[in-house]
Formats: sequence, structure tokens, C-alpha cells
Amino acid sequence: MLERFGVSIEKKILERFDAYIKKHGYQNRSEALRDLMRDKFVEEEWKEEGGEAVATLTLVYNHSARQLSEKLTDLQHEYGALIISTLHVHLNHHDCLEVLVMKGPTKDIKQAASYLLATKGVKHGKLVKTGKELI
Repeated sequence: MLERFGVSIEKKILERFDAYIKKHGYQNRSEALRDLMRDKFVEEEWKEEGGEAVATLTLVYNHSARQLSEKLTDLQHEYGALIISTLHVHLNHHDCLEVLVMKGPTKDIKQAASYLLATKGVKHGKLVKTGKELI
């Protein structure tokens, strides 16, 4: 169910918000405001140590690097209770991309992501956080 409410805002801020809406392709202010609010709620949810959440972790690495694939697999098994799905893509002759879908306590997801991202040989990676409350 949708609720309507009014917002008073300075003209300069509203002009900047309208430019943001146009740049990002929103159809109206309501859609943009809802997304910004959801982002803030997810951010708050991840600050709670005991909270549960969902995230994706993307890793790009050279599969030829000495024992890197084995190290990443071992870490994924260690955090197996958090990892609910994986996707592995061969980008070229040397590089692979993996996407791990994770669900569980935010503290544990952050720790697992930190270890995986810090593994020697991982070229790039990013944890994208989603709130469990939004699902």
C-alpha cells in the first residue's frame, strides 16, 4: 500500500535532486526517493552487528596464479554456510570472475568478504550489500 506525504525542501536541493532523477532515468521523484530511502535502510542494517543480510561478492583473479584457485575454494568451503550460490565465468585465457551470493549475519559476511578479497592474486573485487528486510 502506498502512502502520500508532503516534503518541504530548499529550491537548490530540489533542482539538484531533479537533475539526479534525470541523470539516473527515474520516471518521477517518488521512485528516486524510495530508492534513496532503501539504500539508507540497507546502510543502517549493515551497521547492526547482529543483523542478517544478503550480499554478492564479486572477485576477478588470474586462475594461473600459484594455488590461488585452491585457496579461494578452501575459503569458500570454510564460509560455506554463508554462500548460497556461486557463478564462475572465464573472462579470457587467464582471468576468471566469480560472483558469490551470501546470506547470513552481516558480521560474518563482512569477515568472509575481507578474507576472500585480501587473498593474494585477487585483482579486484567488491561486496555489494543488500538488506534482508527489503527482500
